[in-house]
Amino acid sequence: MTAPAVLPRRLPRRAALAGACALALARCAAPPPPQSFPPLSFGYLTKLKLDVGNIEVDNAWTPATVANGEHVENQAPEQPVEALRRMVQDRLIPGGTGGHAVVTIDDASLVRVTDRFEASFAVHMDINNADGTRSGYAEAKVARTRTISDYTPAAVRQALYDLVKATMGDMNVEFEYQIRHSLKDWLQTTAPAAPVPPPVQQQDLNSPPNS
Repeated sequence: MTAPAVLPRRLPRRAALAGACALALARCAAPPPPQSFPPLSFGYLTKLKLDVGNIEVDNAWTPATVANGEHVENQAPEQPVEALRRMVQDRLIPGGTGGHAVVTIDDASLVRVTDRFEASFAVHMDINNADGTRSGYAEAKVARTRTISDYTPAAVRQALYDLVKATMGDMNVEFEYQIRHSLKDWLQTTAPAAPVPPPVQQQDLNSPPNS
């Protein structure tokens, strides 16, 4: 005589619901994937060759007290001072045998004011003769804002990274324009018998417009 088939035992309804809830909670508690913030680089943009022997960067800028907000540079994955320093390193080439250029970072601020972040970047460049006298000068300033509604650490870091990236896109355009406008006598071609290099290519900022 054939033994009757053994049917799988069904879990009580309460136990099944408890298991489903536990699984849902486990999924909610799983940590989010790590954020990725690649360092900004500008080596793909047009090189600006100057008729000087060397180029230096003065990046000794420090945040000043603000009356209506707080500095948040230390919360940004990409520090504005470092981004500005790298811009100079990537964009400028010394092509002369004497004299030197000094690019000074005047402002690298990220300030939180109520529900927005404000970026304010500024640099200036002095070109000095071998005897130390100044023979050329140019400056570039840009600013952007970004409204925020999510104040979680991950959202803040993402917003600040996007803001720095967008503002540095503006700075690269303004920096090149000011050099070509104010220091054209010190510009050299980057290739023999080549025409003046084309204007800087705009970065794909992938960020919303100013708010």
